[in-house]
Amino acid sequence: MIEPGLTGGRLDGIGVYTDAMLRYLPGAGCTVTAYAWPRLRGGALGDISVGQPMPQSFEAASLRDLLTPRANRVHMPADIYHATDYRIVRMDCPQVATLHDALPISHPEWCRPGLRGVKNWLQRKAAHKADHVIAMSHFAIDELVSCFGIDPNRISVVPNGVDDAWLQVPDTDAVAATLRANGLRAGYFLFVGTLQPRKNVERLLAAYLQLPAAMRAERQLVIVGAAGWLCSELLRRLAAASENGEQVVWLNTLTSGAALRHVYAGAGVFVFASLYEGFGIPVAEAFAAGVPVVASNTSSLPEVTQGAALEVDPLDVGAIGAAMLALARDEGLRARCIAAGRMRAAKLTWQESARRTTAVYHTLLSS
Repeated sequence: MIEPGLTGGRLDGIGVYTDAMLRYLPGAGCTVTAYAWPRLRGGALGDISVGQPMPQSFEAASLRDLLTPRANRVHMPADIYHATDYRIVRMDCPQVATLHDALPISHPEWCRPGLRGVKNWLQRKAAHKADHVIAMSHFAIDELVSCFGIDPNRISVVPNGVDDAWLQVPDTDAVAATLRANGLRAGYFLFVGTLQPRKNVERLLAAYLQLPAAMRAERQLVIVGAAGWLCSELLRRLAAASENGEQVVWLNTLTSGAALRHVYAGAGVFVFASLYEGFGIPVAEAFAAGVPVVASNTSSLPEVTQGAALEVDPLDVGAIGAAMLALARDEGLRARCIAAGRMRAAKLTWQESARRTTAVYHTLLSS
């Protein structure tokens, strides 16, 4: 049994993870029933089909947990309940919680103030009520232990992955059509992610604007992602750069998985200079798409890239720009990074994630 992480019709990182688990766990030998908070009546939200409502609302169950801790646990007709987005209440079956990071506590300045307290409470609750915790990286384990005091023996690392389709070369005509439809010329610098402070897109833009004029005229900077928290100044800068004749493109409505793969395929260099990541799925996607990657040398990203990307200090605009320029100009370096990235992507598949998740289930049931 697994609980989808749904986010207002658009899949974020948690939603992508949940959708992948729903699709790949059956192939790893699990019978999966999807449940969701809130109590939806079926149908679909985003790309996740919702099968059944929960026995009661999360709010009601949480209130009962607080006020009547000796009350009967929520009955779930399952061997294991797997919460993928922190929401846990007392149940009469073992529970696994996937905790993607400890961002609201470790870096509260990068979270919405209105949601920070709620997220902290939900994560602490999940960390201590779950029978076992899944983290995406060893970096995330260190943060979960430090911020929540979880016994590291109750945590297993199961990295995120990519779909099999990412490892296939897409049809060239389809790629060309997607690029034309979005005003793109192949070979651009690409970033993918929600626009929010920790993604560090401001420094990426600054690095791009410091590149030689001929390089900027030749290669666009393409930003793919929805507007997130505290990004109004970034949006102003992106608009100003475009109005000044710079080749800066913001794609904020690209929701098709196939179209996103096409945009990756058309990129010349992928740049992910994020300040903080519990994993960083876009890096794995770029590797699988055969695009050379510039990535931060902080948080979980060195663990994810394992030397397959050019690593940079995300606070150093000059270093970001130099890496972008190197991967655009040096064909030998490009070829080495592409080959290393493809090898790394082959080990980061959702099939492998589902297999390792199933192993966690079996270990918990046999203990």
